[in-house]
This record gives sequence, structure tokens and C-alpha cells, in this order.
Amino acid sequence: MFDITIWFPILFLTVGLLMSAVKVLREYERAVVFQLGRFWKVKGPGLIILIPVVQTMERVDLRTIVMDVPEQDLISKDNVSVKVNAVLYFRVIDPQKAIINVERYLEATSQLAQTTLRSVLGKHDLDEMLSERDKLNDDIREILDAQTDAWGIKVANVEIKHVDLNETMVRAIARQAEAERQRRAKVIHAEGEQQAAEKLVEAARLLGADPRAIQLRYLQTLTEIAGEKTSTIVFPLPMDLVEPLLARMKTGQG
Repeated sequence: MFDITIWFPILFLTVGLLMSAVKVLREYERAVVFQLGRFWKVKGPGLIILIPVVQTMERVDLRTIVMDVPEQDLISKDNVSVKVNAVLYFRVIDPQKAIINVERYLEATSQLAQTTLRSVLGKHDLDEMLSERDKLNDDIREILDAQTDAWGIKVANVEIKHVDLNETMVRAIARQAEAERQRRAKVIHAEGEQQAAEKLVEAARLLGADPRAIQLRYLQTLTEIAGEKTSTIVFPLPMDLVEPLLARMKTGQG
């Protein structure tokens, strides 16, 4: 007689083993399969079948991971205390290395990013942190990419998000920016004065080359002053204009 109470546990165990042996991996997932503790192969995506007990697997996500690098306190090259955070973009390109060569590759990458951020930015001045972010981002990315290559990880991009300063430094930078604007304004004013002086010297040279030009300029000035609403105008009369008239008058009397 068939006793279901005896076969039910066996059936339940068989179904459980079959379910544990069948795995479905998405398009962006890979399985690092170990056989009796030794690496066997990377499988996926799709349906894979594992030998129960004999084979085990570790899932690895191949999509780009966006990781926030926590805020780091550091001292710049010019002895300014700042707080900097960043964002890191990376992905796994070799699942075997990511599982075998490093324990918890996500945490390892995060810790390496923090130390690299402090190390690289600590070699630069505050002005470089604020104005040359693209260059600093590339420097950090190259260092991280070289370090994580042994873990099967490809660092695609690093972006410095914020460079926070204390209030004292903010006020000092504001004063420095104001002083720089005043310096530029004075330089521009001085250059304008220099150009005007050069033009005046050139005009004086041209006027001095021909006395008639001076007389015309004199008459033009008289015309401009006469157009103004003034009751009395006292203006010196150059002898260069009077002498020709006096000479003609003397000639006529003679």
C-alpha cells in the first residue's frame, strides 16, 4: 500500500532541490559559478541550471553604478580647510575578478574613492579646486581606474559635487574678488588715460606742423564758446592772427 506520509518528505525535498538548481538571470546579470569551492565559469544571462550542493553561484550586476562619495575633510595645499564630496560612476566588466579578487567590491571601491579624493585634492590650492574641476576629475578617475582594474571594475567618470568652505574663508574670498575687480578697473582706466595721452601727443604734433591748423582750431574753440549761454567771454587773442592784419593796415597807410 502506498503510504503518502513516507513519500511526501522525499517529494518535497526533490522539488526543493530542483527549484534551487534552476536560476534565471536578467540581461544585465551574470553568475559566477563555483564547483566544490573552486571557480568553474561565468554563466548567464537567461536560464542556468546548477548541480545542487556541488555548485553555488554569486550574482553580479553589470549595470553602471552611481555611488556618492561621502563628504571628506581635507587641507588644501595653501592650508585651507575644506569639505568636499563627489559622485562616482563605475561598472563591473569582469565578474570573475569582482568576486574572487576582492571582498565586497562595492565597499572597497567606496573606500578607495574616499582616500583618493583626499589625496589628490590635498595636493592642489583652493583656487584650483574651484576653477579646474574638470582636470581634477580626470586625475581622480585615472587613479581609481588603475587601482580597480585588478578588481574587474571600470571607472567611467568622477564628478566633484561641492567644495564647502567656512564663513571666514567665504568672506575672505569675497574680499579678494572685490579687490581683483577694483584692480582690473584701475588698470583699464590707466590704459585709457595712456591711449588718450598718446592721441593728444599725436594731435599736437600734427597741429604744430602747420600754423594754420592752430589758427583753425582757435577759431573753432571760439565758435564753441560763443554757442554757450554766457554773458561775458574773455579770451586771449594770439598775435599770430593779428600780425597779418596789422601788416596790411601799415601797408595801406604807407
